[in-house]
Amino acid sequence: MNSNGRVALITGISGQDGSYLTELLLTKGYVLHGLAPYLRYGLPVDPRVTFHPCDLSDASNLSEILDQAQPDEVYHLGAQSHVKLSFEIPIHTVDVTGLGVLRILEAIRQFQNRSGKQVRFYQASSSEMFGQAVESPQNERTPFHPRSPYACAKVYAHWQTINYREAYGMFACSGILFNHESPRRGEAFVTRKITLAATRIKLGLQHELRLGNIDARRDWGFAGDYVEAMWLMLQQPEPDDYVIASGGQHSVREFLDEVFGCLDLDWKKYVVIDPAFYRPAEVETLLGDATKAREKLGWKPRVALADLARMMVESDLELARREAAAARAV
Repeated sequence: MNSNGRVALITGISGQDGSYLTELLLTKGYVLHGLAPYLRYGLPVDPRVTFHPCDLSDASNLSEILDQAQPDEVYHLGAQSHVKLSFEIPIHTVDVTGLGVLRILEAIRQFQNRSGKQVRFYQASSSEMFGQAVESPQNERTPFHPRSPYACAKVYAHWQTINYREAYGMFACSGILFNHESPRRGEAFVTRKITLAATRIKLGLQHELRLGNIDARRDWGFAGDYVEAMWLMLQQPEPDDYVIASGGQHSVREFLDEVFGCLDLDWKKYVVIDPAFYRPAEVETLLGDATKAREKLGWKPRVALADLARMMVESDLELARREAAAARAV
């Protein structure tokens, strides 16, 4: 039996946040169940995790999974989460990222009615919901102005979470997380795209990096810090919504300075601005105010951007070295 007697179900367990949350909850003695359409980082095959294949665009087996797992907490992290891609596959994005949340909330509501057990639910909301923000920094009261199919889907999911909390008394929280990165970030996301390219350029495996709007400004933090906030939200006496952010802002250009600087390279010699990588509707600037999380949850970020960039560079440099060694061996 686990030390705290609690069971958690994580959707999107094979993604960046899911892998860090898995590690955190295992250290706290949880019994873990994970949902994902496929395995990515390997953590879900940990013998302490029960893996359940589930497609959020269908989710017909969700009731069965909930009955099997009997969770105390559900962390919903699964989504089609790439903003640029959401313009190319908008219907799929809205189905998975928006309606997927409604499917899970309704399945939990019905499970609670069957079992008499209260489930604490976490929804992964996004700073992209603020879009063309009317104020800076953005907090829990800032109006939303989404600028992509992904952001629109997240707004829908966010309000459904609030609706289920208010209509059915569910313990349902949303974490409005600003950008959070790590060595496990998907390779299509700009920070990881930069660290992968820079390390490959350093070793002569790549010669240029094509990017879009490098003047876009974001509030970046470390994913390992941010999953702790998710857990803290579900430990509170009452459910609520929280902005989770570093409170600092940097442009993609500044991130390039940090990453290429770690490798003693001048990014201006290698970066090509390509209009193909611009979004149809750009979000120029986002900056979060996490005062509420700091005061009510006792949460604050630990990893600064420079340390995050170095962490990602060191990890991807090792990947590049292995790639170079394999190329030499052929």
